[in-house]
Amino acid sequence: MTPAKADAMKVVVLGAGRVGSAMAMDLAEDPDFRTTVADVSEAALGRLEGTAGLERTLADLGDEVTLRDLVSAHDLVVSAVPGPMGFRTLRTILEAGRDVVDISFFEEDPFALDELAREQGRRAVIDCGVVPGFSNILAGYYERELDELRRVRCLCGGVPTVRYWPWEYRATFSPIDVIAEYTRPARLRRGGRDVTLPALSEPELVDFEGVGTLEAFNTDGLRTLLRTVDAAEMVDKTLRYPGHAAKMRLLRDAGFFSEETVEAGGQRVRPLDLTAAVLFEDWRFREGEEDLTVMRVEVEGVQDGRRVRHTWSLVDHYDREKGVSSMARATGYTCTAGLRLLARQHYGEPGIAPPEYLGRSPGCFAFIIGQLRERGVDWRHEVREL
Repeated sequence: MTPAKADAMKVVVLGAGRVGSAMAMDLAEDPDFRTTVADVSEAALGRLEGTAGLERTLADLGDEVTLRDLVSAHDLVVSAVPGPMGFRTLRTILEAGRDVVDISFFEEDPFALDELAREQGRRAVIDCGVVPGFSNILAGYYERELDELRRVRCLCGGVPTVRYWPWEYRATFSPIDVIAEYTRPARLRRGGRDVTLPALSEPELVDFEGVGTLEAFNTDGLRTLLRTVDAAEMVDKTLRYPGHAAKMRLLRDAGFFSEETVEAGGQRVRPLDLTAAVLFEDWRFREGEEDLTVMRVEVEGVQDGRRVRHTWSLVDHYDREKGVSSMARATGYTCTAGLRLLARQHYGEPGIAPPEYLGRSPGCFAFIIGQLRERGVDWRHEVREL
């Protein structure tokens, strides 16, 4: 490892989960940065012990004063906190006057913080993961490159390499955010009109070379694209092994994901809390277990009078050498590429910036693709005339 430069920027990664850890290790290898990772969990930080060039800080990121003091001591921030904490964490970062790249899957409208970011003259790249994230970057890039953008279809999922009954799933990122995928209504666009459908709806079987058959179902991954991109057809679907979605629909429809309290054993409890406690243990990756990320993004439009389809595909595997999960690689390295864009002033517009803004900005897409390929996240691109 090359030692940090004398003028290296100070970066703090908020959250030492699977993705946060991968990003912290990636940034710690970069001599342009002095990297700190912060988490409330001693166990999570302990897994990063011995990582060269990385400082670890035990901190309650849910405490506003602690968070403000922490980010104020750094030049750049990466937010990888769980979704329920995401919006208020982002607001505190901006109030502290820091640039940030965020991958927390929060439900609130990020543009509610746009005025604050602009007042502070700060850049906040949000949703900068894989989906939302890389898919948005592609949509923004082709909205600029094509004469007319007509259709965006994204399929993405992280699954364990080996399937185990009953769930045939392990949580490749924050489990509470996984449950949100199964409960949060899915917004999409059909025939130029925005439509909302239940999560897990419209399942379909899709084949992937080298993987086999997976099942795709509607989830709320388009997010800001519905506001920022003018395409008549847009949909995002999550991929799992066939049968998993039906089990999640059963739990959801039977009330096991409900946040309304019920009486049990003389106490008021939320079914979601009990279900999450059970699922989180079952969904935990065991030592040595590996995962893979499967993704396909199709972008259709008109170019030079011809209707064309650009297809970007990814089948990424667990990194055995570094012990980094595939989903952490695909998500985290997209985020750290976004951070390097800010650090090198390749993107300088203050305000809330969803990833499609990066895609529209000249040179940013090529930079991000280059960063991913350097780290072995090798996207394949095909184009055909329709």
